[in-house]
Amino acid sequence: MRLKFIRPMEPELFDVPPAGDDWSHEIKFDGYRTQAIKDEDGIRFFTKNGFDWTARYRYLAEEAAAIEAESFILEGEAIMINGAGLSDFHAMQAVIGLRPSPDIYLVAFDLLFLNGHDLRGMPTQDRREMLHELIPAGGHIQFSEAMPGTGDAVYHLADKAGLEGIVSKLKGSPYRSGKTSAWRKIKCFEEKEMEIIGAQRERGKAAQVIMAEKGHYKGGAFVSFTADKRRVLWDRVQGKVGGPVPKGHKKDKAEWLKPGLVGRVKTLKGEDKLRHARLLDFWEDGTDGRG
Repeated sequence: MRLKFIRPMEPELFDVPPAGDDWSHEIKFDGYRTQAIKDEDGIRFFTKNGFDWTARYRYLAEEAAAIEAESFILEGEAIMINGAGLSDFHAMQAVIGLRPSPDIYLVAFDLLFLNGHDLRGMPTQDRREMLHELIPAGGHIQFSEAMPGTGDAVYHLADKAGLEGIVSKLKGSPYRSGKTSAWRKIKCFEEKEMEIIGAQRERGKAAQVIMAEKGHYKGGAFVSFTADKRRVLWDRVQGKVGGPVPKGHKKDKAEWLKPGLVGRVKTLKGEDKLRHARLLDFWEDGTDGRG
């Protein structure tokens, strides 16, 4: 029987972890969502959009072929580890398009099919117990352990450790393709310095500054300063109005600024664009003074 790629079940983004004993909590690894299939035709590895990346995961495919089962579909995150022992998306990006790497790991978190049986109707906790038994210890295919403790405690530990976040799963939930609140991702925040290239001030709406990184537009960050500090910010903004409009944006979207104003932003970790971002501080580029 030839098995087909199954569209993934995708967690919704939440601000805080769920409470209660009905949930389990795993570390959110920063890599590529991956589905591994073994059947009579051998091993195949797929991206979350169903592209066949078996050749890129050649070393993992060799390990997967040795798993003692006639057939399976398992899911995980393909990652690389940096010197600090954390999953490193940029390191993963750097090698995945070049050559198969023996340094890639697959952290497996779900089992959808095993030896002719579709497991998707079973509770998440039961599928994961079967997956744990299936995966040999000590290899590059590893089981994603649930962390002990409440969701708040696990999230706190993940944040302190510099991790991207956690994924909370309703223990009794079946596997359903597409977005679901039965799985929830709660991301940690990071702080970074970025260029302030614009400002949006509309009556009745929260004020925002528009940020860029190395000249590339990254989105808006909310301004929630005291009145005095906000006044200083708007004075600095007013003195730089008349800058270039970023490609793909309209002139009237914001007050676009000339270069030279820098801000420190708190934003969700692991996102290409700013999300849930807040401006923490600002200063003129090349000065030691803060706003």
